[in-house]
Amino acid sequence: MHFGFPMFLIGTSPFSSPVEGPYLVIIEQPKQRGFRFRYGCEGPSHGGLPGASSEKGRKTYPTVKICNYTGVARIEVDLVTHSDPPRVHAHSLVGKQCNEAGNCVTIVGPKDMTAQFSNLGVLHVTKKNMMEIMKEKLKQQKMRNRSQLLTEVELREIEQEAKELKKVMDLSIVRLRFTAYLRDSSGNFTLALQPVISDPIHDSKSPGASNLKISRMDKTAGSVRGGDEVYLLCDKVQKDDIEVRFYEDDENGWQAFGDFSPTDVHKQYAIVFRTPPYHKPKIDRPVTVFLQLKRKRGGDVSDPKQFTYYPVVEDKEEVERKRKKVLPQFPQHFGGGSHMGGAGGGAGGFGSGGGGNLSFPYSPGLTYSSIYSSGPHPVGSYQGGVQMKGSEAEGPRSDRQAPAEETQLCQLWMLALARRNAHALLDYSVTADPRMLLAVQRHLAASQDENGDTPLHLAIIHEQTAVIKQLIDIIASIPSQQIINISNNLQQTPLHLAVITKQPQVVQLLLQARADPTLLDRYGNSLLHLALQAGDEEMLRTLLAHLGSAAPYLLRLPNFHGLLPVHLAVKAKSLACLDLLVRTGADVNAVERQSGRTPLHLAVEMENLNMATHLVKKVWSACPHLAGLLPVHLAVKAKSLACLDLLVRTGADVNAVERQSGRTPLHLAVEMENLNMATHLVKKVWSGWCSGGCGKGMGCSLLQAPGASGGSPEALG
Repeated sequence: MHFGFPMFLIGTSPFSSPVEGPYLVIIEQPKQRGFRFRYGCEGPSHGGLPGASSEKGRKTYPTVKICNYTGVARIEVDLVTHSDPPRVHAHSLVGKQCNEAGNCVTIVGPKDMTAQFSNLGVLHVTKKNMMEIMKEKLKQQKMRNRSQLLTEVELREIEQEAKELKKVMDLSIVRLRFTAYLRDSSGNFTLALQPVISDPIHDSKSPGASNLKISRMDKTAGSVRGGDEVYLLCDKVQKDDIEVRFYEDDENGWQAFGDFSPTDVHKQYAIVFRTPPYHKPKIDRPVTVFLQLKRKRGGDVSDPKQFTYYPVVEDKEEVERKRKKVLPQFPQHFGGGSHMGGAGGGAGGFGSGGGGNLSFPYSPGLTYSSIYSSGPHPVGSYQGGVQMKGSEAEGPRSDRQAPAEETQLCQLWMLALARRNAHALLDYSVTADPRMLLAVQRHLAASQDENGDTPLHLAIIHEQTAVIKQLIDIIASIPSQQIINISNNLQQTPLHLAVITKQPQVVQLLLQARADPTLLDRYGNSLLHLALQAGDEEMLRTLLAHLGSAAPYLLRLPNFHGLLPVHLAVKAKSLACLDLLVRTGADVNAVERQSGRTPLHLAVEMENLNMATHLVKKVWSACPHLAGLLPVHLAVKAKSLACLDLLVRTGADVNAVERQSGRTPLHLAVEMENLNMATHLVKKVWSGWCSGGCGKGMGCSLLQAPGASGGSPEALG
């Protein structure tokens, strides 16, 4: 006989009277956590099961009371399952008031109708003895208040019920069932009051019993759009009974949950999940919310941690910000103050910050050859100093110059520099070639502004193609120069900015001028990574055509997130970019460094059927034995029937075993409680294993194969 218990009697307050006549209530619940179930070989428990309000200096124990009745009564306690409706549990109660059947019995009344159970222990059964104990308990339950023996039909029913209970019973959770019996007219305790059920009691050895705690997270901030991958370390949790809850503690009551499956819970101590999007997609400043671990059953939560959502950064490379800076006006360099920080309105001396009348005598006696040396450019071997003839080229004497001599030498140097600039201006007037002006100042090409940008950086940012060509010519003329590879404060070289701003012609010019294509930005991105993040096919084509010997190295180079160019091509959903990479020598089966996913894994995970189809053909032709081995599991995890069908049609094994856990796709679908996917897989397993007419039905398939935990999919379900 099974008892059906009204929900209002579970944990009923003693101060209410839900029914007329006698009734039983719990006035002190048992403590739900911190109590250990013990096997028989471990001996008696150390102390009885405490009450919910028990403290170190004030012990309490589970207590019940019979209301609206005065007289002698019998109260029995046994263990039931944490299910609805509760059913008899395999574990037994042990203690001074307990019998061999695993029940605890006490007599109350006639005046005090309260019963306190101060010495209760829980005896944990072994799986080996579980069936026999369950059958015996069910028999005792059937035999109560009857004299005739059980029939064969009843015995078979009991055995079947015991088998069902063994499959679904949670051995780490029990509940106390209190039943009160009043005397009948014969004086026997046969009149049963409605039983009451306690709160669940968790075995302190089980993962579900420990208090939830977030120990550490690798990220505490992310995009307002969500989707950021977070690694979370925690105390022991159950993978099928845990979720990551994001919420705001205000009147709106917003909450959302991190995206992960049971397979993303590693060894019960780590969870890898993706953040949910914030409910307001457009925010203009960071917003802080809370996140916590939460048990699906019972609703227990951990202490919250803060998590910050940041607005979407559309200009993460800061190109647009720099383009919007106030540009200098022509008059600023003549009395208005230079945008480079020079003073305004000074006298006419050369080199003043922004002086007014910039004038100096042009000396016809200083010949062209005395200022410029021969070479392809006006100052061919110039390396940042000033070339001088005669006494000017001798440099400082070993003995200390007198102050007057030092002043005179400085004046001569300044005069020579002014003459050189004058000649450059005259040559520019004749040729209209700006390089004439730049040549005498090419050492200034290495100057950087407050953002670390050189003139070449700024010319690329503002897309001044003519200026870029002139600067490259001047910079390339300096022997052993590295100006072309200088990085700004964001670790961007001119090449990086040329790719970011989508200027393939400039990229070609820089590479021809021997700019280093192997330098990385602050995220470890190479030129190929930057082009693929934008899905820029034209830029990628230009790069691959001009990278030369650097191409094979860059195709195999991951960024700081562990992604290779082929992975970014999949993320950008660009079939053309993927084909370009593969034709140039990229490995279509390359694995990214974070979790070992191939491009096919990513395509299946993204549920991009078009990309997955394209990749399957390439993977199959390149390496048939790898095709679909692990992607079939990802298709199940992504809940994508279309991707699964595609993989199976192209040769993937529907019974492929996951390398680490030993699970088949069907195991995974059952574990995720995805009935639709499991049904779909069962049909495929059936058709794959039974097409030969073996006559064994489903028993011949992998449905009976053990998974990582030692159970078949049927057992997992």
